Amino acid sequence: MSINRATPLKKVKSKISAYVRELRVRQWTKNLIVFAAPLFAFNLSALSLSGSLIAFMLFCCASSSFYLINDIIDVEADRLHPVKCKRPIAAGEIGVSEAIIVSILLLSVAAIVGYRTSFGLGTAIVGYALLQVAYNLKLKHKIFVDVLAIAAGFVLRACGGAAATGIELSQWFILCTAMLALFLGIEKRKAELRLSEIKGRKSRAVLHRYSLPLLNRMESIVTNGTIVFYTLWSAGPAFKGAVTSWMMLTVPFVLYGIFRYQLLSDPQEIARSNPQLEQGGKTERPEEILLGDKLLLLTAVGWIITVFALKLCYQLQWIH
Repeated sequence: MSINRATPLKKVKSKISAYVRELRVRQWTKNLIVFAAPLFAFNLSALSLSGSLIAFMLFCCASSSFYLINDIIDVEADRLHPVKCKRPIAAGEIGVSEAIIVSILLLSVAAIVGYRTSFGLGTAIVGYALLQVAYNLKLKHKIFVDVLAIAAGFVLRACGGAAATGIELSQWFILCTAMLALFLGIEKRKAELRLSEIKGRKSRAVLHRYSLPLLNRMESIVTNGTIVFYTLWSAGPAFKGAVTSWMMLTVPFVLYGIFRYQLLSDPQEIARSNPQLEQGGKTERPEEILLGDKLLLLTAVGWIITVFALKLCYQLQWIH
């Protein structure tokens, strides 16, 4: 009898495990950018943070919906792939019809709850959904446009987080978010291109139009823009930026974070730290970099703690 009772429980655990992998829970870290608006605006109240949390959960639903859709579309090709055949839909752990229902449900919940929370949040979620459709059908095959589309997805998330909290966006917020998102997009393409050169085949058609020297030049421009825009914002009210120029104390965290990310994507560093790892690296998956590198994670935590500390000091009028 104990075996019979255990069997349904094992099936439930197995199904949950399959959905955790299929919904790409590890990639939900990309949606943490919805918390950027209250941090930039120094609006760290319980109300703003709760609004950001709602936006985070809804964008997780929306993004996971498209992970399901993509795997449904590619199910036959994935079954022939040596690695992707292990994905739950391709492996038969989740049925295609079941996945379609869950995908529609997740996207519907995200849009409906988004509009009920805030018109701006609902619009950002619908815009994100339309962008994903356009990206998968057309944009991902267009040089430069593909990277801009990836960046636009992050900007929409950030705007959705701002709308959920009722925070008015500044030009610095948009510029910093866009530049950082472009940086991540370019790093993703660099990793994919290096990995394709190692394997002798390109996984994306658009990679035939890119080269490492071109991507390095693009990265240099975007990195400079990110640092300049963030520094000008943190300089304070004189530049219509942060509420206090003490935010300059956070600039070292941003600099170190960018440099650390670039180091982790460097082929020589990859070969030195893990010779058995394919030298394409893991920067094509930003969530693995953030969760897998302790120093980068500590840098992000340090930035957040510093912002909270400066916010407290500003409220107590210890700084101006």
